[in-house]
Amino acid sequence: MEIGCDESGAEGEKLIGGVTDVFAHAGVALTLDEADACMDEVRHRAPSPITEYKSFVIRRAKHRLALQWLLGPTGPLQGHAHVHLTDKTLYMTHRVTDLIAEDGDRLYLLGPEAFGLRWQELLAGFNDLMRPYTERPIADVFALVDELAVVPGEAGDLMRRLAKARPLVEDLRLRLARNPTTAAPLDPLLPAIVRAVDYWGGGRPVTIVHDRQTTLTEERVDLLRQAGPLAELRLVDSHLDARIQVADLLAGIARGIAANDLHGEGDPLMTGLLAPYVDDRSVWI
Repeated sequence: MEIGCDESGAEGEKLIGGVTDVFAHAGVALTLDEADACMDEVRHRAPSPITEYKSFVIRRAKHRLALQWLLGPTGPLQGHAHVHLTDKTLYMTHRVTDLIAEDGDRLYLLGPEAFGLRWQELLAGFNDLMRPYTERPIADVFALVDELAVVPGEAGDLMRRLAKARPLVEDLRLRLARNPTTAAPLDPLLPAIVRAVDYWGGGRPVTIVHDRQTTLTEERVDLLRQAGPLAELRLVDSHLDARIQVADLLAGIARGIAANDLHGEGDPLMTGLLAPYVDDRSVWI
């Protein structure tokens, strides 16, 4: 099986304090002719003079009916598209709580109220420590952990447990220094591709045609092959493959709708139309 994929909201391993707080990865199982026809119809229903059609065009209020058609039951994507969503803050929280074998969802819910503005500072600190080439001192981040450990209740207890995980972070820093390209990468693109292979293949080999990504190095593609039955991953310029263009469009639409929901500004109609495409294993609450 061969699917076209693209993403929206990618910032590599910078999960906290970046431009976007949602990452979306879309895959479409369309033929090249079907994808070309889809993009032609999108341009007809939501015209724009831009050469490279992007999701912000069809998400304009004046093109609302076109967006409803694209996502709706009579559109070309039903049964042929899939989106994996990642709340970057939740994803980072999971990586922190992995250090103490605790439920990341729980800390995600407790953290903002328990720690206030220090919550984002905490996550940003661990984000730095878990990325290669950082100059962030481990001692500085764990000094903050110690400060937050005095907070009463469950959140403070989790910080007291996290304080004991410093040797694990020191070991991670050593592994990142030895092999910065493959040692525990944070980039949400990698698990999203693994999930796409699992979803579309159901255990059978899958070939992915993906828009070019500098983070998809040979070493990381090898990691993807080890994680699932990835037959081949071809990196192609999006303008050469309409399937990637459709995936890019869907990923951008999904990220926009999901980001609005995350910030309490959701559109119930659009959220409902997107729902059938959203992976039930998305990193989302």
